[in-house]
Amino acid sequence: MKLRLIRHATLQVEFAGQQLLIDPLLAEPRVYPSQTFGKTAARNPMVPLPCAVETLLQPDILVVTHSHFDHFDPVAIDRLPKQLPLICQPADQAQFAGYGFTQVIPVTSSPATVENLQFFRTEGRHGKGILGSAMGHVSGFIIKANQEPLLYIAGDTIWEPMVQAVLEQYHPDVIVLNTGAAQLNVGAPITMTADDVVKVCQAAPQAKIVAVHLEAINHCRLTRQALTDHLAKAKVANQVSIPADGELMTW
Repeated sequence: MKLRLIRHATLQVEFAGQQLLIDPLLAEPRVYPSQTFGKTAARNPMVPLPCAVETLLQPDILVVTHSHFDHFDPVAIDRLPKQLPLICQPADQAQFAGYGFTQVIPVTSSPATVENLQFFRTEGRHGKGILGSAMGHVSGFIIKANQEPLLYIAGDTIWEPMVQAVLEQYHPDVIVLNTGAAQLNVGAPITMTADDVVKVCQAAPQAKIVAVHLEAINHCRLTRQALTDHLAKAKVANQVSIPADGELMTW
């Protein structure tokens, strides 16, 4: 398996001979408005793509964890081929079909199979309390193929018993966490904090953790350096990779 962070939560994954594009955010910098106001306000995305957008437009399979703009933006909707198999959560099926995609595959309680890959949907919680409910339904995916590491894309979730349940059920080899401690002007973080990453490490000590969702959208306030420092203090830094935009990792 080869996994390349593009930017934010956008990943290219080469898996069992298939090219996956996950949660595509393809716009040029500063196209979209700030997600906060005050001193943290900045237009989004705050950083450019590390490659030409044209190199991202011909995957074999498209995977979208949920429909927020920073995981499936208007540029991706406009430019990606509409005949691509699109793996998604059931809550987004009608919306994605409305964009013109002709092979929308919602993953329910049963796995979906595309080519030689199996996709299992996992639950998440995009924040706590009323704010978490207002953020809408989010999912992650377990991706499985023969002769490949078991991959868990956790999606936009905080640490919750449902995440621990996924770790206990599937024992993934590689876990991609959307970190950044994303926070609006009110309420608690809506994606994983540094403490949450430590909890995942402790719950899945056999797994390799990949921390993404950092330094690209302005409400993600946890930096790569701050996360690195926190993991070192917790003595789990060797378990976690914090890739730069464009960086390729291989297992």
